[in-house]
Amino acid sequence: MDASRYSAAETLRNGRPVVIRAQRPSDGQALQEAARRMSAESIYRRFFYPKRSATDEERAFYLHPDFVSHVALVAVLEEDGREIIAGAGRYIGCGPGQAEVAFAVDDPHQGLGIASLVMRHLTAIARDQGLREFVADVLPENTPMLKVFERCGLSVKVKREPDAVHVTLGL
Repeated sequence: MDASRYSAAETLRNGRPVVIRAQRPSDGQALQEAARRMSAESIYRRFFYPKRSATDEERAFYLHPDFVSHVALVAVLEEDGREIIAGAGRYIGCGPGQAEVAFAVDDPHQGLGIASLVMRHLTAIARDQGLREFVADVLPENTPMLKVFERCGLSVKVKREPDAVHVTLGL
């Protein structure tokens, strides 16, 4: 499977169609628009601090995944006659057979199952590429993300600490 050309049609919990596809370098503006639709709390849950801008280096890294050790997918919806990115997920290799996985969904589209769908597609790509596990650090109060992991159908190991919940998912 060529992850850089990945695309799949899905349906959200509310019945709306969504396309889960490989992120493209040209998605920069749409990703910035999605970030602007995220509350300070949502940004904090994703980055563990109130991040509102990225350095040029960070932007270059996040906009140009290699689709081998760094795979990024976006969730594309149609709104008001144009396509928007409502959410995204990625994994980045962090050890032999292992990758760190992370997601972000803009506030207006949270609770529709976007992270769960992206998770399912990232899992398929990771398995195809021979990965054995995902890892993630989640804030203890980020219950929605913890539920995504609990319900994803993978074996889940959780280690709770005061500042973070360490999640390991067997692929």
